[in-house]
Amino acid sequence: VQILSKGELQVSDKERHTQLEQMFRDIATIVADKCVNPETKRPYTVILIERAMKDIHYSVKPNKSTKQQALEVIRQLKETMQIERAHMRLRFILPAKEGKKLKEKLKPLIKVIENEDFHDQLEIVCLIDPGCFREVDELIRCETKGKGTLEVLSLKDVEEGDEKLE
Repeated sequence: VQILSKGELQVSDKERHTQLEQMFRDIATIVADKCVNPETKRPYTVILIERAMKDIHYSVKPNKSTKQQALEVIRQLKETMQIERAHMRLRFILPAKEGKKLKEKLKPLIKVIENEDFHDQLEIVCLIDPGCFREVDELIRCETKGKGTLEVLSLKDVEEGDEKLE
């Protein structure tokens, strides 16, 4: 009973090592899942990300979440390789009245406008950096007082298919 209430469980070196290795792999998987090569718009493999993490001597912090560490790794990898977060594809439909004014406020947050349609309302399909999502969402909700809609079409815009050899 004493150990259960006050004591700490001793973890062997081998167990700790296995745990850290698993976290390292999890972090690499998250990074590979969220990022692309900006030139090709293609995802990186988990193995390639693991190798890059070893190259920058990334050490896992057991008390931080893997997601937090993945964002940290992305920042560090940007210094040594072509890597960036994959863009999110969104569609928003804005009431005609607020549409034009709101589009100007959204412009700095939008990376690429893929499609724009203006009839009785403004409909835009675009790509944004995932870091801007909350800001875009709040702008649309506040400015249209709930009349505008925001729809996530894809969490990451990635080129599919086989690489063409030239």
